[in-house]
Amino acid sequence: MKLRLLSEGDSEGIYQAAIQILQEMGMMVKDLDTRRMLQKAGCGESEDGYLHFDEQLVQKAITSVPEKMVLYDRNGDVAVDSGDALPHFAPGLNSINVLDYRSAEHRLYTVKDIEETARLCDRLPNIDMAAGLGNPSDLPPSEQAMATVKVLTEGTRKPLAFIAHDEKEDEEIWSYLAELAGGWDRLAEKPFALDLTGPYSPLQLGEEACRRLKFCARHRLPVVCYPALVTGAAGPVTLAGAIAQSSAEILAGIVVHQLEQPGAPVISGSAVLPMDLMTGGITYGSPEYSLACLGAVDFFGDLKIPTWFGAGCSDSHTVDAQAAAEAGMNLQVAVLSGTSFIHNLGYLSAGKTGSLEMLVLCDEIAGSLKSFVKGISVNGESLAVDVTRRGYKDHSFLMDEHTLKNMRTALWQPSIFQRATREQWSELGSVEALDRIRVRITELLER
Repeated sequence: MKLRLLSEGDSEGIYQAAIQILQEMGMMVKDLDTRRMLQKAGCGESEDGYLHFDEQLVQKAITSVPEKMVLYDRNGDVAVDSGDALPHFAPGLNSINVLDYRSAEHRLYTVKDIEETARLCDRLPNIDMAAGLGNPSDLPPSEQAMATVKVLTEGTRKPLAFIAHDEKEDEEIWSYLAELAGGWDRLAEKPFALDLTGPYSPLQLGEEACRRLKFCARHRLPVVCYPALVTGAAGPVTLAGAIAQSSAEILAGIVVHQLEQPGAPVISGSAVLPMDLMTGGITYGSPEYSLACLGAVDFFGDLKIPTWFGAGCSDSHTVDAQAAAEAGMNLQVAVLSGTSFIHNLGYLSAGKTGSLEMLVLCDEIAGSLKSFVKGISVNGESLAVDVTRRGYKDHSFLMDEHTLKNMRTALWQPSIFQRATREQWSELGSVEALDRIRVRITELLER
């Protein structure tokens, strides 16, 4: 199943707009070595210092990008495949605050919170990749990213996503991961981590992004290349314009990446963060956020560049009806997008708050959606004409061998959502979903 938003003509229009931006306006590239590399590859420089990209250079980079990205767990098994038919889910990262499920308090993250997040990521059945959700504020900023990565690798063997504060810290993290893998070659062969970096909107490639992109390319390590374009503030307010500008920025980053090492793995996606111009707030729960993600999947998919999709997130500040509705909506759209890599599960407050309750809720939704995207298999066994023949007169379907054979797989079974009758639910204490989620968290953390 695939929900396509953009026509091929729409994708071509966005591509031509992105090329026009790169040719006429260009990119401000802050790293001197990268500037020299780009100029040697044919980029011209204008009086204002912006480098201008020729379409032929962009096309060469596009065609050298691998069509999918694969991440492994530390046992060497495939954990996330961006080209898979079934979806893979990952939490968000880099939140400022945590919503404490014990006290319902919003507070700064600590190392203990990251430890609990790692354990929960490891034990939730539908979370395929780990992330810390937030940064531990009880450590100096220069130690937070490395500490988060170490906590994650100690708490789970699932692959992980991380964001370093600068290129020096980035290299230290990758060196630590290479040591765990048994060397750089082994890490490149079966990578179990994903680095997030990219340009700045509008139209800038900073020193850090250039150096991190080149470092990952040189070692053939997976990296996400995308900016964070806030509509109406760092780019056009219209989604088409925002996608066009951010795509120009992403393509410039991919040119740098592929010039350093053609064929190195890179992934992208929507870099568009819709802003509510009445409040000034970013809207992760809005339909526009999902539309931007869908548009990016279609656009980059037509270029055969792998993507991921942001979902499982809400603008609500607590796990309430709004959070469930927004996460359910954007996760449903995400699994129909055509990419199998979905991240940002567990976000509240438009990404500023991480929540274990939200992560567990999203894991439950993800389980349902993994069943949903399998669709309906139509064959002799599933059409079951013989079953109808055996049971239509005496209504013996319930005890038919076909029912007994398929009863555990014919219907997805929830672990938190309830299906009891109202009387049964009352007899069990009328426990609401959020309370069941909190019990589930405690059970998983203490297991």
